[in-house]
Amino acid sequence: MNRRNFLKTSALGLAFAAAPAVSLSAADAPTRRTAPSGRLNLTFEPYELKLRHAFNLAKYQRTTTPGVQVRLELDGIVGYGEASMPQYLGESVDSVSNFLSQVDIAQFKDPFRVEEIHDYLDNLMPNNRAAKASVDIALHDLLGKIMGQPWYKIWGLSPEKAPNTSYTISYNADPKEMETEIAETAPFKVVKVKMGLGHDKEIVEALRRQSDVAICVDANQGWSDKAEALEMCEWLAGQNCLFVEQPMPKEMIDETAWLRERSPLPLIADEFLQRLPDVVRAAQAYDGINIKLMKSTGLHEAHKMAVLARALGMKVMLGCMTETSCAVTAAAQLSPMVDWADLDGNLLIANDIFDGIKIVDGKVTIPEDRPGIGVTLLDA
Repeated sequence: MNRRNFLKTSALGLAFAAAPAVSLSAADAPTRRTAPSGRLNLTFEPYELKLRHAFNLAKYQRTTTPGVQVRLELDGIVGYGEASMPQYLGESVDSVSNFLSQVDIAQFKDPFRVEEIHDYLDNLMPNNRAAKASVDIALHDLLGKIMGQPWYKIWGLSPEKAPNTSYTISYNADPKEMETEIAETAPFKVVKVKMGLGHDKEIVEALRRQSDVAICVDANQGWSDKAEALEMCEWLAGQNCLFVEQPMPKEMIDETAWLRERSPLPLIADEFLQRLPDVVRAAQAYDGINIKLMKSTGLHEAHKMAVLARALGMKVMLGCMTETSCAVTAAAQLSPMVDWADLDGNLLIANDIFDGIKIVDGKVTIPEDRPGIGVTLLDA
């Protein structure tokens, strides 16, 4: 992908109104507080994310993640958004592009009518959550720039309350590769271990030979026997483990509820949970939820999910897919609201095109001087 072309117009994007080309300095300039006078213009372009290490999950392995980068422009101000589509979401570059090509965003004269815009996106097509998230993220970036404020301030949040982020590793049959992955966890205070591959204890034992760092576990629906799942939870409780994410298949609600009653560790819903209505359902079998923008359709609904989960007495985790710093930094704006964060998706790719969130001494650090979602597009 040519980054300078992305700054101007996308070859695949659908421009709904003529607008002058925007330079990097104009696109990232803090803002305009006067009322908008032009028309919203949406463009988009595919961008494949290349992983630094192969992702070995319970059901498959991957070395890339398909993505689509989005720009939403109004009066020379540009908001950036992103769709990232790992396999299990059921979306693709084609499906996202098809959705975005049908979005008539220019019909909205006032970009601050967020509820109306989201109702329109939801009614346009069912599902397509990552595609909708890409527009939502770009809209939040644009609105924050118009207001001259980052979203954590608009929501009244304190950035110093952002938690540490975990850093993800998964089992690798090559001992040298496994050792390299473990060594990369050194700057972090929490390590997320992908499980469900049949080497669950082996990877933790390999990590423990080098570090006693706190861990959290993501089984990715990989444990189908509730008794074995309970045995793993009990073993992990002695390994400085904080919680277990999606231990059993999302359809096994009764078995998961049985496990929660007996597990010494909190159980967090991931694949089980998509959008706001799922939060109440999750409370029946899980101790907490993992909110991801690509599942929730973006920041607008993610914020509502966090508020509802708190009202239900649930723990809240903020996660991500493998994404550029665009979507990860957008999610970080919510991080002061949550108990745990897993915002390392940008660190797992080798071709990030944005500058945004930083991890300082293991802690999520939101850019405090940037309006909107807090990113700038890197120059080629």
